[in-house]
Amino acid sequence: MLEELREANSYITSKIKETDSVILEMEKFAQEHNVPIVTKEVAEYLKFMVKMNKSKNILEIGTAIGYSGTIMAKAVEEYDGHLTTIEIDEERFNQAKENFAKAKVDNVTLILGDGLEEIKKLQGEFDFIFIDAAKGKYKEFFEDSYKLLSKDGIIFIDNIMFRGYLYKEYPKRFKTIVRKLNEFIDYLYENYPGFTLLPFGDGIGLLQGKK
Repeated sequence: MLEELREANSYITSKIKETDSVILEMEKFAQEHNVPIVTKEVAEYLKFMVKMNKSKNILEIGTAIGYSGTIMAKAVEEYDGHLTTIEIDEERFNQAKENFAKAKVDNVTLILGDGLEEIKKLQGEFDFIFIDAAKGKYKEFFEDSYKLLSKDGIIFIDNIMFRGYLYKEYPKRFKTIVRKLNEFIDYLYENYPGFTLLPFGDGIGLLQGKK
């Protein structure tokens, strides 16, 4: 079954014909410099979700080089949507800033700092929250950002199954992260009945907010 999923993902990826030169440049940079970005099929689903939701106010925790942020910001331009994105690493922050400028997206607020601290400073509500940062802190990121989620808003958690290490053998150095992610998934299922776990990319967690 897992092999079939991988083959299906490869098939989907082969059909995606990206033409945006900045997106392609970021994909190449990420591959050459081992920068973790969302997979192509996840990027397509992310784009679909923010457009379907007609998101006006997006929060991203974990900017990296601005790949997913650029995709979301471009997807919601027609709705006058805005992206607020947080990155802890200064080098990545500067790379993202440069990439946003290249992509000519001006509906972005880029914040340098620790997500656990910066989320608490934010005001207002967000109708779409994308979490893709330090895996060992996912539960904390979720709890803090959920407080900012608008009624019927969506939380999209990427890489929640961490390279498949939650269900297959993993390097010992990842023992704590694997344990925390397993506990986090249990916590979501136990406390949020609408939580959904999807087995593509590196695993996606979806949750709709308060009714």
